[in-house]
Amino acid sequence: MGQVTDVLAATVSEAARALRPAPTADDVLAALDPEQRAAATSLDGPLCILAGAGTGKTRAITHRIAYAVLAGRWQPRRVLAVTFTTRAAGEMRTRLRELGVAGVQARTFHSAALRQARYFWPQVYRSELPPIVESKLRYVAEAAARCRVSADLAGRRDLASEIEWAKVSNVRPDDYPTLAAKAGRQAGGFDAATIAHVFAAYEEVRRERGHLDLEDVLLCAVALLADSPKVAAAVRAQYHHFVVDEYQDVSPVQQTLLDLWLGDRSDVCVVGDASQTIYSFAGASPAYLLEFTRRHPGASVVRLERDYRSTPQVVRVANSLLADARGPASKHRLTLRAQRPDGPEPTFTEYPDEVAEAEGVARAVERLRQQGVPLREMAVLFRVNAQSEAFEQALAERGIPYLLRGAERFFDRPEVREAVVLLRGAARAAEVSDAGLVSEVHAVLAATGWTSEPPSGTGAVRERWESLAALASLAADVAREQPETDLAAFVGVVDDRIAAQHAPAADGVTLATLHAAKGLEWDAVFLVGIHEGTVPITYAETPEQIEEERRLLYVGVTRARSHLGISWSLSRTPGGRGRRSPSRFLSSVRPKGSATADRPSTADRAGRRSPARGLARCRQCDRPLHDATERKVGRCADCPASYDEEMFERLRAWRLERAQEQRVPAYCVFTDATLVAIAEARPTSPSQLATIPGVGASKLSRYADDVLGICAAGEGGAGGASATDR
Repeated sequence: MGQVTDVLAATVSEAARALRPAPTADDVLAALDPEQRAAATSLDGPLCILAGAGTGKTRAITHRIAYAVLAGRWQPRRVLAVTFTTRAAGEMRTRLRELGVAGVQARTFHSAALRQARYFWPQVYRSELPPIVESKLRYVAEAAARCRVSADLAGRRDLASEIEWAKVSNVRPDDYPTLAAKAGRQAGGFDAATIAHVFAAYEEVRRERGHLDLEDVLLCAVALLADSPKVAAAVRAQYHHFVVDEYQDVSPVQQTLLDLWLGDRSDVCVVGDASQTIYSFAGASPAYLLEFTRRHPGASVVRLERDYRSTPQVVRVANSLLADARGPASKHRLTLRAQRPDGPEPTFTEYPDEVAEAEGVARAVERLRQQGVPLREMAVLFRVNAQSEAFEQALAERGIPYLLRGAERFFDRPEVREAVVLLRGAARAAEVSDAGLVSEVHAVLAATGWTSEPPSGTGAVRERWESLAALASLAADVAREQPETDLAAFVGVVDDRIAAQHAPAADGVTLATLHAAKGLEWDAVFLVGIHEGTVPITYAETPEQIEEERRLLYVGVTRARSHLGISWSLSRTPGGRGRRSPSRFLSSVRPKGSATADRPSTADRAGRRSPARGLARCRQCDRPLHDATERKVGRCADCPASYDEEMFERLRAWRLERAQEQRVPAYCVFTDATLVAIAEARPTSPSQLATIPGVGASKLSRYADDVLGICAAGEGGAGGASATDR
């Protein structure tokens, strides 16, 4: 369907549903496989659904609710379904509407708790619920200062994470040192006593300001239900049937809240997969899922193992990865059974260094794009954010768009909130314009400092640009599908997406950590940096921590539908000593009989400066070059440039002109690093131009005449004519 927006697609679906008869309970069951049907018809008493990756768990629970309602067994307003993300809750509501069921409360744990706390707090305490802090970091910084603890931004984030873990685990500051030691907690070099001290100070700062944080919302709801029989009775009278998605991720506070919602009843359905527990650092525990039948004797258990997402080749890797798993979760391991046709074999590739690995992945992305796989259906997943830089550079050098996916929700980002406010203001102004929706949205975004060309930098600058570019891309999608859409209607589309927390997708390769990829899927997934010390991470020392690292890799593998590439590098920098080894988790996954992994072929290396690249050195000072940009231009960043700056500026002007003609970002023609390399080398023939990194065969055939003309004009002096003048 391309980039058709969900809102517009939903409008079409609504019209189509109006012409169809409402589904019946039998229709709902007919769409399910035998195991899903068994789950949907188990309506009495506790039910535990063990659902593997890609087995249709959301389908099973929404059809179960729809069947119960359409069969007259449940009233929709008596159902509370909770999950962990706003988007997942929105997906539940959408699917239920498509099944003809409205009125079911599908919310996140925090949303449900906040709604109840805001309603009952004034009745019990005769005052409004205190406001919620937008971010802990400011209060954590103040608390650390009070305790005379030095903490940079990374340190403040570590302290905030520990405070969150403690609060969702019902751990008080005084008890933190003892209980954190039992849980094997570590936080950026801070000792437990220091963390406990800062934790206590943070609570003082928060109370002084009269604010609550998100963890307090859960605690307030628990306190209201536990301390007020009237509140507990009212909630239990409202909700009779409970469904909990991603149950392997519940924290002690969330489980306590669920127990209080239930009271002495047992009409609860939980859905989860212990092999996907990857958030123990945030207080999640699979113990509640693993011990569900003990807590609820006589509970029904249904196992969903038919994998509708991935090919048999990907599923084989996923199953093999868990074959050596240890610990309690392994006893409840699900064996996936692929339902899709065969696909390509996964690849396992060893590279000499991280730069070579990034270049290899970029080449693979380019090959898949040429085979017809959309860029938005590809992802590069890594263990920690610091690994992204090399892949950003490699993709940019090939003119491949990419987007960084972080933990922060799209519509909560400051730049997105600012842009939405400006869009609403422009829509309210109702100024008549003939420019069209896309131009109007671009004009509004320009007021935030956004330009259509991405910045040369990475990190926060790049992320801000991508956020606003996604809004621009959404406007283009809407305008293409509904040309008559004006700015006010577009704002309505954005507001609907905010309500569902459904971020617009930009056309680019996703770069994300393995944690951030949970719940998502792509046609092609590249798992990179899968070597010892990174997967498992160095600070994973206990058997439990090691097993969680295995589960994290399993989550990464199961994000892939068809294409799966796993790679690692022997050293960090080009020319470094290759002391790394592939992750221990790959021993049972890599093809049998292969002592070493596949290495890049000669053909794959053809795009490099030489097929057997050695240690690159600066052309001026002869020092080793470690950075990808330095290697491209052939000199250290600190060494003076040896090119004609006027020639470089002419190349930049030409690039901008061509980019505007093709309606693509300028870096899609050539990156700045490639232009510098061209100006440094001053090629006089196509063969010389072809040796410059970033000038592939397609760009050579398209741009060689222009570039060589500019170089020739530069050599001839200022009086020469540029290629754009001819």
